[in-house]
Amino acid sequence: MNSHELIESFGEFARSKNIDRPTMMSILDDVFRTMIRKKYDEDSNFDVIINPDNGDLEIWRNREIVDDNSEDIWDFDKIPLSEAQKIEPDFEIGETLPESVKLEDFGRRAVLMARQTLIQRVKDLERDNLYQKYKDQVGEIVTGEVYQVWSREALIMDKDDNELVMPKGEQIPKDRFRKGDTVRAVVHRVEVINGTPKIILSRAAPAFLERLFELEVPEIYDGLITIKNVVREPGERAKVAVESYDERIDPVGACVGMKGSRIHPVVRELENENIDIINYTDNLELYIARALSPAKVGSMKINQESGRVSVFMKPDQVSLAIGRGGANIKLASRLVGMEIDVFREAIDYEEDIALEEFSDEIEAWVIAELKKIGLDTGRAVLAVKKDDIVRRTELEEEMVDDVYRVIRQEFADDEDIDENALETAKNNVAASKAAAKDEATTEEAGAGSAAEVAQ
Repeated sequence: MNSHELIESFGEFARSKNIDRPTMMSILDDVFRTMIRKKYDEDSNFDVIINPDNGDLEIWRNREIVDDNSEDIWDFDKIPLSEAQKIEPDFEIGETLPESVKLEDFGRRAVLMARQTLIQRVKDLERDNLYQKYKDQVGEIVTGEVYQVWSREALIMDKDDNELVMPKGEQIPKDRFRKGDTVRAVVHRVEVINGTPKIILSRAAPAFLERLFELEVPEIYDGLITIKNVVREPGERAKVAVESYDERIDPVGACVGMKGSRIHPVVRELENENIDIINYTDNLELYIARALSPAKVGSMKINQESGRVSVFMKPDQVSLAIGRGGANIKLASRLVGMEIDVFREAIDYEEDIALEEFSDEIEAWVIAELKKIGLDTGRAVLAVKKDDIVRRTELEEEMVDDVYRVIRQEFADDEDIDENALETAKNNVAASKAAAKDEATTEEAGAGSAAEVAQ
C-alpha cells in the first residue's frame, strides 16, 4: 500500500464518521510522527506535509552538515560533509540537507500498522465525542428510531446513527416498540464499559415527565412556574407538585390547559398515565391533604421525628386514598417525603376492636399488611371478601382464613355484638369500592383530579 492509497482510504473513513478536517490532519500527523520515532528515535528534525484531499504525503528529514571530525557527527540532526557531498557535491559545512523519506522506506508491516492505528484513533475519537455529547444531555429529551427490540432492552438510533439503549425497566410497561418506530425518551445516564460509552435512555424516569411538561407548558419553560417534585408509577399514576412565582398565574390550571389541552399530549405520550397536578405549599398538613387527592382527608397527626403521618378519613374515602394496588398512597408518601398511614374515622369504638388488640394471636406483619389497605379494625376486616384481601396484600388464603377465625371468635365471645354494625361495615366497604371504581385512569380523570386540587 502506497502513501496515496493509505491517506485516501483514511480520509474517506474519517469523513464517513463526520471527523472534521483539522482533527483528521492532527491524527495523520501524529501517526506518521510515531512511525518516524520508531525508526529514527527522534522526529523533531522531520517535516510532515499532508494533503488528505488528494492523498499526497511528503516526509522530509532535515540535517545540518558538519565537519567529518566534529564531535556532533553522531547527533540525530547532523550529517558529515563527506556523506552530504555524495548526495550533492556543492554542499558545504553549516548548510541544511533536506532528504525525502518515502512511506515505503518504513516497511510494509509499519505501513499496515499505521493504517490500523489511524482507524483505531478515529474510533476512539468517535467514542469520546459520543460520551461528551450525551454526558451534557443527561436529563434532556432525545428522539430516535427503534432499530431492534430484545426481551431485556431496545436499541435506539439517533439522527447521527449513534446507538442508544433503553432497558426494559426504563420503559413504560405499556410500551410496545416495533422496528422503525420514532420514540422520545430522556437521557437517564451515561456509562463507560471497557472504554465504550453506553447511553441509557428512560421513559419511566420522573425527569421524562418533567421535560414533557416543559415542552407543553410555556410558563414552566420560562420559569414562571416551577416543578417542585415529580413521583411516578410509570404507566399507572403520577403526582406533580407545582408552584407559581406570579400571583396572577394558577399553576395547576396552567399545567392542565383549556379543556386539558396541555396535559392531554403528556398523558398520551405516557400511555394514558393518570397525572395529578398538585399546588405546592409550605403548609405540610395542607400539602399532605393535597397529595392524597382525590380522597378527602378528615384529620391527621404528624410526627416529624419518625417521619410518619396518621391520616383519618371517612370509610368511603379510604380506598380512594390508597388507590389501585396502593399506588396513590405510595406516591403521596414519596411526594411529601413522609410515610403516610391511613385510618378510618371510628364512629363507635365500643362496637369494634382495633387490630392491635389481636396481636397475641395475629402476627405483627400480618396486621401491618391489613393496615396498609385501610383495614385497621376487626369489623373492617370481616367486611372485606377474602379474595380482595389476598389480591391487595401479600397474605395467602390460609393466613386470611386464620385472621377471620381469630376475629370472629373474639366477636362471638362478646355478648354485646351487634350484627347490624357488621352489615354497616360491609356497606361502607362497598361504598368505598364504588368510589374507587369511579376513579377511572383516563386522560379526563387526570385533568379532573388536577382541577379538583386547584380548588
